[in-house]
Amino acid sequence: MFEKSQFTTGDVPIYRQIADLIADKIAEGRLAAGDRLPPQRDIARMAGVNLTTVTRAFASLQERGLVESRPGRGSIIADPAMTASFQSAPVDEQGFIDLSVNRPATTGYLQALATLMPQLPFDRRYAALQDFHAPEGPGWAREAMAGWFSAMAGVNEPAQIVMTNGAQHGLACVLGALARPGDTILADAVTYQGIGALCRSLDLTLRPVGMDRGGMRPEVFEAMCAEHKPRAVFLVPTLHNPTTITLDSGRRQAIAAIARKHDVLIIEDDVYRPLKELSPPAFVASDPDITIHIGGLSKCVAPGLRLGAVLAPKSMIADIAAMLRINCWSTSPLNALIATRMIEDGLVDSVIAGQRKEFAHRQAIVRELLSGFDVMTDDVATHAWLQLPEPWNGNAFSRAAHQSGVGVLSGEAFAVGRDSIPHAVRINVGAARSREDLRRALESLRGILSGDRRLFDTMV
Repeated sequence: MFEKSQFTTGDVPIYRQIADLIADKIAEGRLAAGDRLPPQRDIARMAGVNLTTVTRAFASLQERGLVESRPGRGSIIADPAMTASFQSAPVDEQGFIDLSVNRPATTGYLQALATLMPQLPFDRRYAALQDFHAPEGPGWAREAMAGWFSAMAGVNEPAQIVMTNGAQHGLACVLGALARPGDTILADAVTYQGIGALCRSLDLTLRPVGMDRGGMRPEVFEAMCAEHKPRAVFLVPTLHNPTTITLDSGRRQAIAAIARKHDVLIIEDDVYRPLKELSPPAFVASDPDITIHIGGLSKCVAPGLRLGAVLAPKSMIADIAAMLRINCWSTSPLNALIATRMIEDGLVDSVIAGQRKEFAHRQAIVRELLSGFDVMTDDVATHAWLQLPEPWNGNAFSRAAHQSGVGVLSGEAFAVGRDSIPHAVRINVGAARSREDLRRALESLRGILSGDRRLFDTMV
C-alpha cells in the first residue's frame, strides 16, 4: 500500500503526498468507510519516512474529514455522509490557500474588539459576567439583538429572542424543541450542510425540494408538502449557502402561502441578510406566526464571535429555551456583552460595511478569473458557487485543487440525498488572507478547469 518509490522530493511535502495517496484510494473505492488503516509506525516504516511525517499526513486527512481516530480501533476511513461537510477550521499550511471554510474578509472585527475590550470593565453590566444567566440569555443582550433584528424582521420584541452560541446552535435548539423523531424536514436539494447532520442526530428525515437558479420551486414544495406532511421547511433565503441565490418576493410569498396551507413551520436561516442592503422582506416580517428566524454575527462580522439568536413566536420560546438549557445551560455572557456593545456603539454596522466593500472587490476578481465558466456570485456574498464542466465532479475537482495548493468544498457536502448531488464546488472568497492570495488561488483553479482532466487522472 505504501512504498518509498511512490513519493518524490519536490514542491509537494511528503506528508501531503501520503495524505493524497490515501485520499485517492478512498475516492477510487479501494478504501471504504469503516476500513482501518495500518498503524502510523507501520506506514512510516513502509514509506521510509519518520513517524512525524505520517502523523502530519493523518492530521491533514482528519482536517479534510476523510479519516477519524477511534479509541481501540486506531484510524479508520470516515463515513462521508457524517463528516465530509464539517471541516470548520481553515487549514493553515504554508503555501496552501484554503477557500473551503468561512473566514472574515477584513480585520474589522479584531480592530473593533481592540477598541472595545479596555472599556468593558467600566460597563454597568460587567459584574454580571461572572454569574449564571437565564437560558434565553441576559435581558440586555436580548434587547440589543431584538433592536438589531428589527430592521430586518420588522419585530422588536426581546421576549421573542433566545440567544445562542451561533446560528448552528440555534438551529439545533429549534429542531430539538419543535420536531420529534421520525418527523420530516424539507430543504433545498442543495443547501447548508449543517442541517443534514442535525437531522441525522435527531432522527429526523430530511428530504430535498427541487430548485432552479431562482431557488426553491414553489410547485415542487407544494407537492412535497402534500406527499410527506413535513413538520418544517428549512430555508436560507438571502445569499443562499452555497449557491448565493436570494429568493425574490414572489417566491417568498408563494412558499409562505404553501407553508401556511399545509401547516408547515418555516425555519429561516438568515445569517447572510445583514450583508445585503437591498433584500426582499424576511419571512418573519410577513409571516411571523409560522416563522422561526435564525440570525447571528458569525457570517457578517466574524465566526470567532460565537453569538447567534433565534426569533420565534412567543408560544415556542419556552420550549426552545428549555432545549438550550439542556444543551449548554446558557450562552457566554462575555460574548453577549461584546456583541451588545458592538451593536450599541455602531461597531457591528461599521464592520459589516467594511466586509461588503471587500467582498465586492473579491467577487469582481472571481468574475474576472472565472469568466467563461458557470459561476454564481453576488457582490456581497461570502462565497461563490462554481458549477463544473464535464467531466469533472465536485470530489475529483476538490482533490485536484488540493494537490495544487487550494482548498475548495465539494458540492457533495451540500446535497440533500444522493439524487441531487451537484457537480460543483463552493469557493469562500473571504477565506484568502489577501486579494493577491485569492487571485493566485483562482488562477490555479482556472488552470485546472482549462486543462485536460485525463492529465490529472494520470497524476493520481
